[in-house]
Amino acid sequence: MDFQSPSVEATEALAASLSLFAKPGLVILLEGDLGVGKSTFARAFIKSLSPAGPGFDVPSPTFTLVQSYDDLRVPVAHVDLYRLGEIGDAHELGLDELIKTHLVVIEWPQAASAHLSPDVLRLRISGSGTQRKIAIEAHGAWINILRRNAEIESFLNAQSIALTSRRFFEGDASSRRYEKVLSKSETVILMDMPRRPDGAVVKDGKPYSAIAHLAEGVSEVVAINDHLVSMGYSAPRILSYELNLGLALIEDLGAAVYGDMMRAGQDMSVPFETAVEVLADMASRSWPREVPVRGGGTYALSSYDEEAQLIEIDLLPVWFHAHVHGREGSQSLRNSFAKLWQEILPFTKAQPPVWVLRDFHSPNLLWLPQRNGLSRVGLIDTQDAVQGHPAYDLASLLQDARVEVDAATADGLYAHYIVLRKQHGTFDETEFARAYAILGAQRATKILGIFARLNARDGKPQYLKHMPRVSRYLTRNLQHPALAKIKHWFEQEMPEALRVGLA
Repeated sequence: MDFQSPSVEATEALAASLSLFAKPGLVILLEGDLGVGKSTFARAFIKSLSPAGPGFDVPSPTFTLVQSYDDLRVPVAHVDLYRLGEIGDAHELGLDELIKTHLVVIEWPQAASAHLSPDVLRLRISGSGTQRKIAIEAHGAWINILRRNAEIESFLNAQSIALTSRRFFEGDASSRRYEKVLSKSETVILMDMPRRPDGAVVKDGKPYSAIAHLAEGVSEVVAINDHLVSMGYSAPRILSYELNLGLALIEDLGAAVYGDMMRAGQDMSVPFETAVEVLADMASRSWPREVPVRGGGTYALSSYDEEAQLIEIDLLPVWFHAHVHGREGSQSLRNSFAKLWQEILPFTKAQPPVWVLRDFHSPNLLWLPQRNGLSRVGLIDTQDAVQGHPAYDLASLLQDARVEVDAATADGLYAHYIVLRKQHGTFDETEFARAYAILGAQRATKILGIFARLNARDGKPQYLKHMPRVSRYLTRNLQHPALAKIKHWFEQEMPEALRVGLA
C-alpha cells in the first residue's frame, strides 16, 4: 500500500499514529535517498512516545550508529547504518539483543540482517519538494496493526469528530488499548477492545478467559457502565460504539488517577475514604443478574464461582512456580493446592451477592473533586464485573498490587468500611473479616501467577517489580486462622511466594 504525504506534517502524523501501537520486538525499516524524510519520520515516531512530546530531543545516530531511548513509553533503539557496508558490521551492533527489549527503527537498513524480526514494517520514501510517496510493506504483527489503525480511523470519521490528534492514553495487562481523541471542542477516550478470541483449552474444553469469566468485548462495557451510571456512580458514559469492531468512544474522566496521585505524594486520605464509601454503598444495594445492552439484548453477569476462583489460583503453581524453578509445578502439587482452597472458598459466597468489579484499585480509580459525594470516584475498567462477595473489591483497594498502601493506612480504611456497613444494617463483622482474608490471599496468589505469566509469556517484565509487595499482602492474609492449612502449604511447597517480599 502507498501513503501520499503532501507535507512534513502529514508524514509526522503518520508516524505518530503508528507509534500508538508501539511495543518491543517490532522493527521499522526506513529506506530512501538522502534528504527524503527518513529522519523526519523516525524523530516524529520517537517524540510521540515521550511525555515531552515535540520538545523531546532526538539527535541523529549517524555517527553513534545506535541511539537508545530507554525511558520512553516503549523503549526505542534508533539505528542509522548509512556508514556501514556489510551485514556483518551491523551484526556487531547487537541488534538481535536490542530487539528483545526495544522497538527498533533503522535508517539505511541495507546492512541489517533480513531476519531481525518477523514483525517488520518497511517504508520506502520517495519524492521531492513537499510531496512524498511512502510505500508501505508490512509483515507479521504490523499487518494487524495497519488494519486496526485503518478501522479506528474509519470509526472516528463516522463520528463526525473534528479530529485534531490521537494520543496514547493507557494500556494495561490485557490486550485493551486506550487513546485520547482530541477535537476542536472536547476530549474523549477511544477504547480499543477487539473481541477476545478463544485461547487455548485449559480445562473441561474451555479456555482460561471463559472459566475466569473475563469480558469478551465492548458490549459488556456498554451494559455495565450504563447501569453503574444509572445507579449514580461515575463510570464513564458511553458516547458511541461499534460492537463488531470492538471500538467505543467514552467519557473522559480526566487524569487524576489514584496511582499517579500516590506516586506524586499527594494527600490521598479523602480520595481513599470516598472510595471505601463507594464500596460500602455498593454492598448495601440490590444488584441485578442481567442488564440491558443498549441497542438490544441483555448481558448476564457471571457468578464469581469456585471454578473461576480455582483457575485463578492455579496460576501460582503453574506460572510462578515456573518463574522460580524454571518449570511448572507437578499436577499433584496443583491438585493439593486446589483441594485446600476448596475447603475455604465456600466461606466467600455472599448472600445476596453484589457486583464485584474485580479491578477496584489505583490504576482504575480517578479522583473527580468537582463532583459531589460518591460520584467523586471515577470507575474505569469495569467490564469484568461479576456477582460475588463485597470483600473482594475492598481487598483490591487496600492491597493494591501496583502502589504501596501501608498496613496502618489499610487498617484505618478497613475500620472505616466496617463502621459504614454497620450503619447500613445487619452486618456480621467476623464473617466479613474471614472472607476478606481468604479473598485477599486468593487475589494475591492469582496476581503472583499473573505477573510471572506477563513476564514469561507476554514479554512484560515491568510487573515483576511489584511481586514483593504482593508477597507481603499474601503473608499478612495468611495469618487469619481460616487460612492455616494454606499457610502451611506455602511454607512447605512454595515458600518463595512468601519470601519474595524479603528480596
